[in-house]
Amino acid sequence: MTSGMRWLGTGLRVAVAGALLLATPAAAQDAAAPKGSHALALHGKPKYGPDFQHLDYVDPNAPKGGEVKMMAFGGFDNLNPFILRGQAAAGAGLVFDTLTTSNGDEAITEYGLLAETIQVADDRGWVAFTLRPEARFHDGTPVTVDDVIWSFETLKEKGHPLYRTYYADVVKAEKTGERTVKFTFRGTDNAELPVIMGQLPVLPKHAFANRDFGTTTLDPLIGSGPYKVVDVQPGRSITYERVKDWWAKDLPINRGRYNFDRIRYDYYRDLDVAFEAFKAGAFDFRLENSSKNWTNGYNTPAVQNGQIVREELKNQDPQGMQAFAFNIRRPIFQDRRVREALNYLFDYEWTRANLSYGLYQRTKSYFANTELASSGLPSPEELKLLEPLRGQIPDEVFTKPYEPPKTDGSGNIRGNLRTALGLLKDAGWELKNGKLANAQGQPFRFEILLVQADMERIVQPFLRNLERAGIEAQIRVVDSAQYQNRTDNFDYDMIIERFPQSLSPGNEQRDYWESSRADLAGSRNSIGIKNPAVDKLVETVIAAPDREALITATHALDRVLLWNWYVIPQWYDSVYRVAYWNRFSHPAVAQKYGLGFLDNWWVDPAKNAKLADSARRTGP
Repeated sequence: MTSGMRWLGTGLRVAVAGALLLATPAAAQDAAAPKGSHALALHGKPKYGPDFQHLDYVDPNAPKGGEVKMMAFGGFDNLNPFILRGQAAAGAGLVFDTLTTSNGDEAITEYGLLAETIQVADDRGWVAFTLRPEARFHDGTPVTVDDVIWSFETLKEKGHPLYRTYYADVVKAEKTGERTVKFTFRGTDNAELPVIMGQLPVLPKHAFANRDFGTTTLDPLIGSGPYKVVDVQPGRSITYERVKDWWAKDLPINRGRYNFDRIRYDYYRDLDVAFEAFKAGAFDFRLENSSKNWTNGYNTPAVQNGQIVREELKNQDPQGMQAFAFNIRRPIFQDRRVREALNYLFDYEWTRANLSYGLYQRTKSYFANTELASSGLPSPEELKLLEPLRGQIPDEVFTKPYEPPKTDGSGNIRGNLRTALGLLKDAGWELKNGKLANAQGQPFRFEILLVQADMERIVQPFLRNLERAGIEAQIRVVDSAQYQNRTDNFDYDMIIERFPQSLSPGNEQRDYWESSRADLAGSRNSIGIKNPAVDKLVETVIAAPDREALITATHALDRVLLWNWYVIPQWYDSVYRVAYWNRFSHPAVAQKYGLGFLDNWWVDPAKNAKLADSARRTGP
């Protein structure tokens, strides 16, 4: 399951396309929890027992206070992150609590948040949550079972379409006690459902009595989370304030977390302008996703004198797939040979050496940086899943380890060009007078849609190689609102897409790949896949009875996706490169998954005073 499930409105596609998006794993198989459990350990036992005092990777004595200024890209017109319409504001999820919560130490364990206890049926046919009696919304109203049931039904009916996918196998939500809600499932073979229901955001029913949940709003919503909205400058900035009397602040799962008094996001429409603004002190923290900036852009006095700190923080996060994604709803991309041919025209080795400064690694799996990534030839266990699909899936799945086309990095792609033109000819495209055309004389022409201008430097060399093959391709850069609208409605030929993954894929795979999602606006099936074999493998992943079966099924799915050439893979990284003004401290023990800046860092009073004094003397 991916982190996008929790806060759909934070902009799954509008997030910087070149970024290596974070996926916080939170689901797995063999769901089982004893009656009244404080946590749902999906493999083995929870790391933290019922009497734990705080997470290992936080400082429980971290000081509260201070304001942090962050950067957001594009704009926003909505404070409801749970619907398809509009662009939700950055950080909108900080306002709301869920029944359970994951942590940065464990990939597949959930702890009670709004829920005091969790109970899962022996056959995994239902899950029940008992709410904490002290749970309150920001207006002081208790969080009730009625709120939970209303949230579930409303999200399924009026929320983002993804919720309908996630909750499709939940047949009933009912009140079974004063503080207990029970969710009953359609079957017993979807082990992820207890976790999915634990991640249900609980909203105040009474606050929506006189408003339409499905419409956008710039009025702050009432939640029960650690922050509330205190200032909105539409499209320009949004400020959150820590809820001083937050009902959950003393829970062990929250000690040492949410330390900033105020969090402000300022919006920028140009990433180069944003970078210069950071170096000038306009905002505090930057996750650097540009290899060019990281290598050459920080040669400034503020870095040299220690006012700005740069760190490389290792992580164990699943990296998913970042790639040029074909929209195979378009006729020109429906032939697999065409998609394979265009893979031969992307010179990754030259791009890495000349544009990425030797950083990053080539992505060779939809589940990169995890044991879920396929490699080599299929195992005997995988073949049991793949053999019944022979004839429906590419023959290469059985005979060749997947490798994206390679070059020598010199920029000379003559060999790859010949291979590409051969594949295109087999698919009915001929190169005549320097232009590629089909039998009807129609040119091979398409557009690459971008939301950030700085990705043009990556795309332009690809366009030059396409031109050598007689293909007319162009770049179109649009603002974030237009990009969101066009991608929600699949109005593009090709985009740069990221498919974030977790250590335990499950129901979200339906939204990525299944036929039923291909024509549903707002789904994450951005490629437009309608492949019965893929559908079968997705359901096999979801129904996997144990970890070994899950790995096997995911390997099989990965192979079929890769050999269908649905994308042109780009790169990933296992390091967070961060830069920040030297006024913060973070725990000595790093969490395994995720960065955690807004979660467990804090404003260090001594560093803050020193930085302020330095700024007075020298300027930023």
